[in-house]
Amino acid sequence: MDLKTKALNYHAQHPAGKIGTATTKPVALNDDLSLAYTPGVAAPCLEIARDPENAYKYTNKGHLVAVISNGTAVLGLGNIGALASKPVMEGKSVLLKRFSGLDSFDIEVDCQNVDKLVEIIAAISPSFGAINLEDIKAPECFEVEKRLINQLNMPVFHDDQHGTAVVTLAGLKSALELQNKKFHEVKIVMVGAGSAGIAIANFLLKFGVKKSQIYMFDSQGLLHKGRGDLNTYKQDFAEHTSDISLEDAMKGCDVFLGISVKDILSREMVQTMSRNAIIFAMTNPDPEIKPEIVWDVRPDILMATGRGDYPNQINNVLCFPYLFRGTLDVGARKITDAMKIACVNALSDLAKLEVPRGTLEKYNLTELSYGKDYFIPKALDERLLTFVTPRIADAAIQSGVAQRAMPENYEDVLSG
Repeated sequence: MDLKTKALNYHAQHPAGKIGTATTKPVALNDDLSLAYTPGVAAPCLEIARDPENAYKYTNKGHLVAVISNGTAVLGLGNIGALASKPVMEGKSVLLKRFSGLDSFDIEVDCQNVDKLVEIIAAISPSFGAINLEDIKAPECFEVEKRLINQLNMPVFHDDQHGTAVVTLAGLKSALELQNKKFHEVKIVMVGAGSAGIAIANFLLKFGVKKSQIYMFDSQGLLHKGRGDLNTYKQDFAEHTSDISLEDAMKGCDVFLGISVKDILSREMVQTMSRNAIIFAMTNPDPEIKPEIVWDVRPDILMATGRGDYPNQINNVLCFPYLFRGTLDVGARKITDAMKIACVNALSDLAKLEVPRGTLEKYNLTELSYGKDYFIPKALDERLLTFVTPRIADAAIQSGVAQRAMPENYEDVLSG
């Protein structure tokens, strides 16, 4: 049975889809019903009306995430519409539950007007503790997220931007250390200037990279000062004064970051990169260049892709479940750069530790150690929740955005 057929059968199996709801309190007796609904439910309603903060005490708001998309940039499928995006949004809800224990509702909004989309999301926001924006095309995604962050007193996070940036930087931090290179010294070529590309570039600046070190390409070529077709977000990285080809930019390049299209990087380009270079070819399902081609001509290069069947997968599931869990557990009302950097450092540090036997078994491996084939944790590493989440929660507290202290015996709470 091919993958398409298996996937369709998987989703169609009764009950259709991948998520459902479940009650968390007993409803077996008449007394239970009187507490769950009328007349007992009036008591928490009135407490919330008296003080809105009580919603976190008496409802699921504090552990409920909205996964919201308008279907304009779904995976590699493009603008397929809100309804067609639903399987992906259900999938994000599955990942949140599986890896962080948080509940979520997927919400597909049939709207491509920025003003109206922001209005709709803001109007439904009281139901949730946090909002995860997903698969909204650039540049509209930047405006939607910025306006919601400014308007709402709650965490708003566009995973396509920041989740990708966090995991990319975690892998890159380790790869640079292994290759004995520094953020402030390397020449970086980026192909892809959409939501993920712009977010990665902005996050690189937080680690000491200067804009002049970054050569960013979109489908029309290098972003440079002579181009008149760039939106505001691309203009920020049009640092160079004249146009050059990707082939020329790759000469002496230390780091290639691809979030674009398959096979755009050639064997010949790889050969012109600096010694001990790094390539992150992250496009799915087919990367900008296959690792076996790179290693055939340049075995000194460290590689990462977006695929799970190659070493060093850049996978957003290493970030967003733990970021939301740490954020909500301390009642943080926004996600700060410090919290994202804490996630980067935690992921990089975890990769250096001995890999548990249980993780190896999940991947049918007998050994795995920090180095060329392993510089970012595996998605099924059971330590991620208890290792990464507390660091994010602590960063929220240190950032001054947390509303309460970290839960007592937090690692035990997470593992329980």
